[in-house]
Amino acid sequence: MTLTLILMRHAKSDWTDPFQDDQDRVLNPRGRASAHALGQWLAKGNHIPEQVLCSAAQRTRETWEIVNSVLNCPAQVQFENRLYLARAQDMLTQLRNLAHGNVVLMIGHNPGIGQMAELLLQEPAPDATYRRYPTGYTAIISFTASNWQDVDWRQGQLVAHVGPRALLR
Repeated sequence: MTLTLILMRHAKSDWTDPFQDDQDRVLNPRGRASAHALGQWLAKGNHIPEQVLCSAAQRTRETWEIVNSVLNCPAQVQFENRLYLARAQDMLTQLRNLAHGNVVLMIGHNPGIGQMAELLLQEPAPDATYRRYPTGYTAIISFTASNWQDVDWRQGQLVAHVGPRALLR
């Protein structure tokens, strides 16, 4: 059986209010455009999640809402406080404990999401941009496993990856 994980870093957030709590920051206009473009990219590739595990921060929620405005998919969505600024190992634990279905989208923050994206691959990350995992960056990784509890580091095959800058050109 093949399982597919879509790992997405939230889109670009708004920093105009220096006193705003980090978890409450929203997307800026570029971030909203990026999230929309990412939704289109996922739809074009028919990468439709059955479940979404999303950090509870506002910018990750908003990223999902915009992506899903394009996908219009009936995925089960879980907003998890434990994914806010989580380490890669904690994210893998959440994936193993919460994921179900064959296609899962996880939306989180750096540095954890970028580290996770790199550590899951059997082969080294393809380029420096992938290793930086900038805002909005998204990777699709497949696993030959019967359930998410069996997924571990260095087992994934990179199917596709993209950053919003490439989509907005």
